[in-house]
Amino acid sequence: MSETLEIVTFRLKPGTEAGFVGVMTDWLARQPGFLSRQLGRCEDGSWVDVVRWQSLEQAQAAADRIMAEIGASEAVQAIDPASVDMRHAAVALSKI
Repeated sequence: MSETLEIVTFRLKPGTEAGFVGVMTDWLARQPGFLSRQLGRCEDGSWVDVVRWQSLEQAQAAADRIMAEIGASEAVQAIDPASVDMRHAAVALSKI
């Protein structure tokens, strides 16, 4: 079991940015294996979300639950589903 980065890029639907950040962060913080989250907005308006998990299995389990648990939330509904690209990578180096 090795630490895993979940890297998600996406765009928000127009006019939805205001309610986006809080709900997702709160939900992630309650998930087994969650370690940290960094969220960035690119110059082109796209977003990059990097979540560090204790393991790939815990990251995938959270991804399997998210729609059932908060799929109807303003935060999840703000994301343009056609723009989502999710990848996972094993942590090779972590220095803070």
